[in-house]
This record gives sequence, C-alpha cells and structure tokens, in this order.
Amino acid sequence: MSVDLIIICGATASGKSSLAIQIAKQLNTEIISADSLAIYKNLNIGTAKPTVQEQNKVKHHLIDVVSPFDTFTVSDYEKLALPIVNDLISRGKTPIICGGTGFYINSILYKLSYGGTTENSEIRAKFNKMLEEKGAEYVYNELKKVDIESANKLHYNDTVRVIRALEIFYSTGKKKSEQNDKLTPRFNYKAYSVSRPRADLYDRINKRVDIMIENGLFNEVKSLIDMGVTLENQCMQGIGYKEVYDGLIKGDMTGVSDEIKLNSRHYAKRQITFFKRLEGLTEVSSNVGDAINFILNDIKKG
Repeated sequence: MSVDLIIICGATASGKSSLAIQIAKQLNTEIISADSLAIYKNLNIGTAKPTVQEQNKVKHHLIDVVSPFDTFTVSDYEKLALPIVNDLISRGKTPIICGGTGFYINSILYKLSYGGTTENSEIRAKFNKMLEEKGAEYVYNELKKVDIESANKLHYNDTVRVIRALEIFYSTGKKKSEQNDKLTPRFNYKAYSVSRPRADLYDRINKRVDIMIENGLFNEVKSLIDMGVTLENQCMQGIGYKEVYDGLIKGDMTGVSDEIKLNSRHYAKRQITFFKRLEGLTEVSSNVGDAINFILNDIKKG
C-alpha cells in the first residue's frame, strides 16, 4: 500500500523542520505546518517559522494565515488543512505535515468520532452559548468534571470535540470514553520523530531562546502590544510571548530568558510524551543524512 501522508513531528528544537524540508525536496512535495503559533501573522521571531529562503525552496502551508487577534481552534485547523492534504494527494504528491502541535496532527489523521450517539441540538446549543460567554477553558473544565478520560485526550480549544463529548454525556448519562470509540485513520500515513538525548535537546532549546532574544523577541512582543494585543488574545499565551509580555508590562525583564527556557523544556517533555502515543511512530536519527535515507527507504516499502 502506498503512503498517502508523511508526518514529521516531535519536540521543539529537535530539528524536525529542517528534516521535513529536505524530505520535501527529495519527494518534490509540499509541507503543511502543524504549529499553533506559526499560523499567526506578526509572530515571527518567537515561533521559529521557516525562513523566507526555506519557504522559497519548499512551499509551506498554514503559516501566517490568521491575525494575532483571532482565536484559532483545532477544528479551524482541520477545516483548513484537510482540503490542502486532499488537493496535494489528488495531484500525485505526498503531503508532509510537520510540527509539534499534536492535536492539530491528530485532527488530520483521524476522523471525528461521534460516539454512536445521535445529535442533541438543545444540549449542544447550551454549551456553545457557554463557550461564547465564558470561553473554551471553562467549557473544557465542565468536561473534566464528568469525563476526565475524554478530556485528557483533547485540547481545551478543540471545542467541537469537547462539546460533542459533553453532549454525549448529558444525552445518554454515559461517558464518551466508555463507548469504546476507536480512532479511524483517514490516510495510510508514516510518522517520524527526531530522536535526541534529553541533554542535547535541552541545550538546543536554550540556545534557540538565546538566538530569539538576540534577534529581537522583546521588540516583537512590544510591537504586538502596541497593536493592541493583550494576554486575552490566544496568540499571546504561546511560550516566549507570555513571559516577555509579563516582563514588559511589569517593567522588569529579569529572569525572562530563563523562564522561557524552563517552560520550553517542560513543553518539550509533554510533546515527547504525546507523540509516543501516536500509532506507528518511528524515531529517526538526529543525523539528518541518516534520517533522510531511513525515511526515503521506509516510504518505498509502503
């Protein structure tokens, strides 16, 4: 069976983006970003987006697609990304999804599960109103109260699935997690992550943060604040942005760099744990040449 889709995922600063570009060049294909910050315009330094030169070598999708003032959910990502995936496949290309936002990747790989329960528009409307009035995290916390197992599999801003799980519970009295739903893959995919010793990864993270600050991360956040962006905006919750924002508002940047590094390392640990649960994931060498050869040979096997 041929491979429809390639996933290159893993922790921040692991080297996945450069690997994806090399693979895309070899296969004459395009990359779909799966990064919850790279989707935002005007967030450039703190997101480590592919450079203009890199994007000129290989076409990238879903970078710089929404305003910093916009809220962007997993469902929004799915709606934008799926047509791109299908279009590339229809043109005989093998799309590469590259990024570290696991919930974005899962939204493409697996069909939305409805738990075998018919729609209850009244309950759904109730929670959609709650979402509008009180926000995604509030609704997510309502799910945690009644079905922690389902909540643990979802991101709080995956609001369609969160509300669906609440709808199932309040319609049937049974948790969605008790209904033996199975993930149904949309595509025959191959998934890879770059394996690095933890000390090496953390060193790369620390150096990346230093480079971001040298390249003007503080000024980038200040310009966003000058535009009117606040902590109420989703984009400013990203690591690197919220720490600098707090420092600028307080007028004290002492320790901001160390805080970003610490939060980035913690995030990397969570990413590694998340992706280890991805079915069929293969870890590849941090040596780019070895990783390219392995992936190309593995894809030929189908």
